[in-house]
Amino acid sequence: TVLGRNGVRGESGVSDDDLASEVLSHYSSTSERRNGVRGESGVSDDDLASEVLSHYSSTSESASVIEEGTGEVVDEQTSQEETEDKLRQCIDNLMDKSAKTRLAALESLRLGFSFRVLYEFLLERRFTISDCLERSLKKGGVEEQAAAATVCALLCVQLGGGVEGEEGFKIFRPILSSILIDSCASLSARQSCARALGMCCYVSASDDAEDLLKSIGHLESVFVGAYPLGDGTLPSVKAGIPALHSAALQSWALLCTLCPASRINTILNHHMPRLHACLESSEVNFRIAVGETIALLCELGRDIDQEFEYEDCDALCDSLKNLATDGNKHRAKNDRRKQRSIFREVLHYIENEDFTEEKIQFGIEAIYIDGWMRRRIYDAFKEVLESGVRHHLQFNPLLRDIFGLGPPLILDASVKASRISRTERHLFNSAAFKARTKLRNKVRDKRADVM
Repeated sequence: TVLGRNGVRGESGVSDDDLASEVLSHYSSTSERRNGVRGESGVSDDDLASEVLSHYSSTSESASVIEEGTGEVVDEQTSQEETEDKLRQCIDNLMDKSAKTRLAALESLRLGFSFRVLYEFLLERRFTISDCLERSLKKGGVEEQAAAATVCALLCVQLGGGVEGEEGFKIFRPILSSILIDSCASLSARQSCARALGMCCYVSASDDAEDLLKSIGHLESVFVGAYPLGDGTLPSVKAGIPALHSAALQSWALLCTLCPASRINTILNHHMPRLHACLESSEVNFRIAVGETIALLCELGRDIDQEFEYEDCDALCDSLKNLATDGNKHRAKNDRRKQRSIFREVLHYIENEDFTEEKIQFGIEAIYIDGWMRRRIYDAFKEVLESGVRHHLQFNPLLRDIFGLGPPLILDASVKASRISRTERHLFNSAAFKARTKLRNKVRDKRADVM
């Protein structure tokens, strides 16, 4: 089910040592808002979450079986068992009557799912957790809905693209879609549901044409609210809506990478002119999301037909040049800098198919982001997993399959001395990329029969 998602190259790099400190600093900012709510057990939710977090931070740097420099075996099994004990209490707290207790439990699960791989632990508890998340989405407040949607996405990432992940997505898709398209729901909950729907569908339903099309349709129904009106002007939207439009558009773009060639052609014909018009939006982050999506769609078009070119390419390039050199003093300095950087990349790709390759290091490995499609896939996982994305790249079979890394490595320090040369890695990665592209096109052809 991941053939349509592959295409990122792996190689060796350096370790990532600051994961625990990032998690602790992130959680300290949220724990101050909890007010020490206590459950029936008499243990505060903040204390419970802190205990859970201490296990993540104490084990995040001991990813390999052998500790570098000491040769001592890390008791990973004991650490995992202790973490799971704490998470069992968090799962119980999802059913607590107190909204604050449930919210604290969701935050602890979010951290646990982000920084550990827990497939075996979750396998026998997935229905209990799914029921609790569904209840929080249906009956919880604004914060609880937003937090529950994020945990839904993380649960699907943990369960992977097999039967278990598909079962979870079948449960979550209706309620995530319902909140997403409900104009009366809170914007933060809708935004979280947009990201969760895209991730859950991408991970769990890439071969289910019906679920894929429904999810794409629901996401599309949200961001088309930013499309130009009949007279060509862009609509006025209230504060917060552009962020929702951006989230829906980015999740939609992620799912477009799974579509067959026939669907891509329809998408290009219908959406490219309208997205081009949205480059005039007054919201910088939405403009950037639109620009990246345009580049991704062009890449998909060229993947199908090497001679593909947007029919109004000259006007598009003029718009991109204006944004890449924008010196409007009414915009914030950081916004101008970010916008210029992104749109220079988009312009170079549209004009010359140039893409600035990015290297993502984790442990002793690395992946290369060498295209707009692969950047969207990586960014989507990073948005859900945050700093935990590097741990999952090391140990989560789903991400390692998607990014072409193979089974998780179990290495000691002596391996570093025997790594293959950069040239050999490049040749291997190039061959692997070509093979994955051929397989992805075959899968697209099969999906075209049902879409």
